[in-house]
This record gives sequence, structure tokens and C-alpha cells, in this order.
Amino acid sequence: MKIISLFFSLFMCHALVLAQETIITVSQDQEAPVISKHIYGHFAEHLGRSIYDGFYVGDTSAIPNKDGVRKDIIKALKEIQIPNLRWPGGCFADTYQWKDGIGPQEDRPTMVNAWWGGVTEDNSFGTHNFLNLCEELGAEPFISANVGSGTVQDFMDWVQYTNHPEGSPMAKLRKENGREEPWNVKYWGIGNEMWGCGGNMTVEYYTNIYKQYATFMGSGGNEDELYRIAAGATGDDYHWTEVLMRDVPKSLIEAVGLHHYAVIDWEEKGPATGYDEEIYFKSMKEALKMDEFVRKHIEVMEKYDPEKEVDLVVDEWGGWYDVEEGTNPGFLYQQNTMRDAMIAGATLNIFNNHSERVKMANIAQTVNVLQAVVLTEGEKMILTPTYHVFKMYTVHHDAQLLPVKFDSPEYMFEGESLPAISVSASKDEAGNTNISLVNIDAKKEHKVQFDLAGLDVKNIEGQILRSDKIQDHNTFDDPDNINITEFKDFELSDGNLEVSLPPFSVVVLSSK
Repeated sequence: MKIISLFFSLFMCHALVLAQETIITVSQDQEAPVISKHIYGHFAEHLGRSIYDGFYVGDTSAIPNKDGVRKDIIKALKEIQIPNLRWPGGCFADTYQWKDGIGPQEDRPTMVNAWWGGVTEDNSFGTHNFLNLCEELGAEPFISANVGSGTVQDFMDWVQYTNHPEGSPMAKLRKENGREEPWNVKYWGIGNEMWGCGGNMTVEYYTNIYKQYATFMGSGGNEDELYRIAAGATGDDYHWTEVLMRDVPKSLIEAVGLHHYAVIDWEEKGPATGYDEEIYFKSMKEALKMDEFVRKHIEVMEKYDPEKEVDLVVDEWGGWYDVEEGTNPGFLYQQNTMRDAMIAGATLNIFNNHSERVKMANIAQTVNVLQAVVLTEGEKMILTPTYHVFKMYTVHHDAQLLPVKFDSPEYMFEGESLPAISVSASKDEAGNTNISLVNIDAKKEHKVQFDLAGLDVKNIEGQILRSDKIQDHNTFDDPDNINITEFKDFELSDGNLEVSLPPFSVVVLSSK
């Protein structure tokens, strides 16, 4: 009896180990969508030190620059293959008068940036500066146009100024200002957060305004070249998406927007660096809601557009915390830690896995604001953990999604749980298989096993982003405290890939 009992106990222990093992199946589906590179887009608002003392230092600055834009920032953004850049807002967009930002700089009027700190905006960085920067970066410009305080005529003029080759007053004005050829701007946001800073509108009211702007912006005969993005909902406001999808003809819309920030409490957002595990857990809980929001907004879209003609664009997302001590509260300057790397990696995996509908996204923001990829201080510049995640994930740009199936182990904290593991996979044009993994667990390593049967995966190389403490970050005195390093803690055998993921780490594996 003792032998039988011992055998039974060993059997049960073995079964328990097997039951706890995380098996991830990666399959190849010829009908799977391509992960648009535009999911990896960025956002530059006239907010705090994003444009001025961020991107733009002026062409007389001692800091190396090209036409006033920092060369080190240009180089950094090229290295992550930035596909698009959204500008000039945000809330600022619906107060921006674009004609104040063209022509000789000494003749440009000033304005008060009422949304962000009440500072004076001198309009020295305008349409030409932005569009020329996008050309330098090889990125598509995404202009968010003024609907809140502008007019349809202003919008029509801006489209013609940027896009018409000749024969219109705006094309003539552009040429007088030194630009002979049009920039051919494709992506246009028709307003921003119309439920809030864009005008505190109801969706029913905004829908009618949207149709008016969308109709006339293509009145020059170039509507087939435009990609019109309706100002979308925040979070779980599915009614907003419902009305837009129901009432806007498909001939007038290419995409619906969505905004969501990982904010634990809008009144007390918590510190960017000196947080504890409770705040970290709450931040990740809010960040992971993105999957539910994306999925349910897509369900609404499917009701009215089963053919998938209208895309979902998540044109603002990221972590939002209290500003750094001693900085202007209206400038939204915050440090960037390994928590932000977790948010970035997990969110981008969500977008990849919903790439049948999600065709563009824009992290908020690129430089010196919110979850920035770049921070500057005078002539110094640092690349944040979020930047390194974007660099690691370039392997997914325009690659075909490989669907994954698994049940994640749990990250437990004080009786609550979250999925610890996030995964997305793709196959690029060269035939390489790429897998991105995030372990958000603040304490535990998690081992996962991939079933890669049928993918002919060989010679895998790995990269990892990790640190000793979840609060770790790069500083101007120690800019390389957190960086991408080689990852070898995996084993591939006969189509099975076993990986050990350290706590709060991002890993990318690629077959070569």
C-alpha cells in the first residue's frame, strides 16, 4: 500500500507540474492580417517641452540640428523606423490656426497655449517645419485638424496648401513660402477628443460636423488620396463608436479613433519613479484594459462594417503619472521606467494581435511628454526603456501575424491577479519568425514552451530588456542604465521552444 501511495503521490505531483506549464501554440494562417507598421506610430503635440526645447531648438542653436530640429533625435527616431508622426495635438490641435505658422518667422503672430501651461506659442515651428521633419524621418505625417475652434474653410485650405500641386490659391501661397512640390499628406484627423477638450460635444452632434468636414476636405478632387480619421471614443464609450459607424457613410470615413491611458486615478496618478508594487499592479491593470476596449469597439464596428472597410486607430495611448517635482504641471514631463517598458510591450502585443482592424496607433508622446521615447536636458538626450521596446519590435513592421493560443499564468498581488504573460508573433517577408514576449510579474520568473511545429524555425537569436528593479530608469548621468542585451535563456528542439522569462522583462526572439 505504501508503494502504491508513493507512486500515486509522485504521479499527482508530476501531473500538477504539467498542468502549470504554459504551452503557447504558434500557427501559420495564410489569411492572417499583416501587422501594419503604422501601429508603431508616434505623437508630437505643442505641449510643454515636446516641440520647443525638445524636437526643435532653432537653427541658431549650438546643439547640432537640421533646420532647427535636433540631429540626435532625428537619428534616434530613424533607428526605430518611425512610420508616422501625429501633430500638432491633442487638445492643442483644436485651438491651432495653421496659417499663423507659415511664412517668415518674424511675421508670425503669437498665441497663448491655453491648454498646456498658459505659455506663449510663437508659431516658429509650423506646417513646413513639421512636414519637412517627416520627410527627413521617412515617416508619414498625420495632421490632427482644428474642428473645435476652426472652420471648414480653414480645413479645406490646409488640405490644399499641403496637397495641391498648382492651380489653387493655397498651392500658390505654398510656393511663395518656398515649397514648390506638395507634401501629399494622406492621414488627417478630423478633430480630437470632441467629447472633451475638442468641444464637449455629444457624439450625435459631432457626427454631423464630421460629415461636413469630411465632405469638403476632398472638394479639390483628391478625396481618394485622403485617409480620414474620426475623433473617437475614450475607453469603454462604445456608444460613441456605435453612432459614428451607424451614421457616417463609408464613403466619408477610413478610420475611427480610440484613446486610452493607463491612469490609476485622474486626481492622484502616482509618481513616475518612486512607486510601490501596489501602484505598479494598478498601472498594469489599467494598461491591460486596452485589449478589452479594442476588442469591444471592434465588435461594434463589425455590426455596421463586416467587410472591414473602416479601420480602428488608437491615436493616443500610454502611461500617465504625476509630473516630476519642480516642473510645470501643464508640461506633463515624467520619467520613464521599466513599468513603461511593460506597458509598451504588452500594449503593442495587443495591437499586433488585433491587426485585422487596428491599422495605426500613436504613443503619447515622442519627446519630453508623458510616456516619451526620448528625454532631453540641454544638449543631453536619453533613450527611455519605452524607446528600446519600440526598437526591439521593429521586426513586426509589415510582417504577417502568426496567431498564438495559450492560457497565461497569473501575476498575483494581494488577492488580485492579472495575466503575467503577453505574446505576439509574426513572419516577415524574408521568412523569419519573430516572437515578442512580456512578463509583467514583478516577482516571479515564468517558463513557457512554444509549439512551433510546421514553422521550420531554426537558429533563433534573442534580445532582452530587463533591470534589477521595476523602478529603474535611465538618467542624464547614466543614460545606459537600461539597454537591450543578448538573451540566451531558451532552448529549441524539434519544433519546441522553451523560454525562461525573468520578472518584468521584454524578450524578442527571431529566427535567422
